[in-house]
Amino acid sequence: MAERIGREEFEEKVLNSELPVLVDFYSDSCIACKKLAPALSRAEEHLVDRFHFYKVNTNYETELTENYEILSRPTLIVFKSGQEAGRKTGSQKPQELIEWLKSF
Repeated sequence: MAERIGREEFEEKVLNSELPVLVDFYSDSCIACKKLAPALSRAEEHLVDRFHFYKVNTNYETELTENYEILSRPTLIVFKSGQEAGRKTGSQKPQELIEWLKSF
């Protein structure tokens, strides 16, 4: 399961990662975020050697939410070499999410 991180760990775990990173910007009260959870778990199982997976709670991490202009939840951002490489919003089907991630 994706580890929840905050502003303090973001640079080290996301921006300085050698592997691509998927960050799930979510909220505990978001129904679409809860629907996305099984798809994220499945993607993590399939791509554990190719990606790191982290979660950022937008209710507590307002600085990261503002910095990355998170306007809706869930928002998934792929970071590669410290830069945003792709973004999706809303719930995703497991296979579509896996195929999208494989494109990185």
